[in-house]
Amino acid sequence: MSSYLLVHGAFGGGWLWGDLAQRLEKAGHQVTAVEQLPSAGTDPASLGDLTGDANHVREMLDALDEPVVLVGHSYGGMVITELADHPKVRHSVYLAAILPQRGQSAFDSLGDASLPWVVARDDGALEITDDVELAHDSLCADLDRDRAREMFSRTVLQSAAALGVPSTAPDRGHPTTYIIAAQESDNCIPVAVQEAMSAHADEVVRLPAAHMVQLSRPDELADTLGRI
Repeated sequence: MSSYLLVHGAFGGGWLWGDLAQRLEKAGHQVTAVEQLPSAGTDPASLGDLTGDANHVREMLDALDEPVVLVGHSYGGMVITELADHPKVRHSVYLAAILPQRGQSAFDSLGDASLPWVVARDDGALEITDDVELAHDSLCADLDRDRAREMFSRTVLQSAAALGVPSTAPDRGHPTTYIIAAQESDNCIPVAVQEAMSAHADEVVRLPAAHMVQLSRPDELADTLGRI
């Protein structure tokens, strides 16, 4: 059996992994989730950046007893890339995630991708639009609307600065898998952008889902991760 460390994306928290963690644990795996990256939270004045996020996850890795499969969703891909040379990581999984090259920021990696569901605030933080229909169609079109509203009610602010920090992308000493969220309506990280980034992974898997794969397809995702 395997051990997994799960890293959420922007605006989120460890709660996003609940359904997936339950399934992995039922299959006999060990699961740890990052509860809150420093770049996300409710206080805009205390939000960190990519370096702080990577250091937070590095401390968690240092404390583990055995190597893990490190899974990053969305912006979480930036974070796990910073840990590509960590000895406790035996495999990195990019779940509909940003997979930067050295020197690229999250904004660089997204290129011309439009993010109409992101609202920039005057205090330097970003938030998800209060237009629930736009957010639903952009992020989780395959979730029923009640579940989507629940998800959006739990999202937090995200540091804009974190998305502009270039990746150090240290040399990697372990394999990688990129899981593409292949539903064409995905307006978070478009399929074409995911495909371009996935060219740098050792293995590519496609799941018929929108961006929040761990919520809409936890069974298929657990099966995919269980095979790594």
